[in-house]
Amino acid sequence: MIIKKVISEELLTLPEVKETLNAIRDEREAAAVELRYEQRRAVEHANTFSKVSGKASRDMVNELLTLEKMKLDIAVRIASLCPRSKDELRSIYAKERFTLTDAELKTILDIVAKYA
Repeated sequence: MIIKKVISEELLTLPEVKETLNAIRDEREAAAVELRYEQRRAVEHANTFSKVSGKASRDMVNELLTLEKMKLDIAVRIASLCPRSKDELRSIYAKERFTLTDAELKTILDIVAKYA
């Protein structure tokens, strides 16, 4: 497949990708067209590792963005992975130039727990 031009670009969480891929799979099954290997693997991966619904993940991203040291790409990563411990959360922030306090980590984990 040759891509000529990018029309738009948007960060999606893994649960949102799961919903999109499942819709594509259903369309193809209705049209009696088989998914290619890569598409089947992508659907399988999204179904396996998605932990919440697409709407819940987007709501989680929106709530995380209200926090002070939160960027969109990190919020999307947190909503996709749904970390359960402070260590998992620290690994997401490993490349950032700042560290989070225990109170900030607890606040983020509380938000994740509310949606997961």
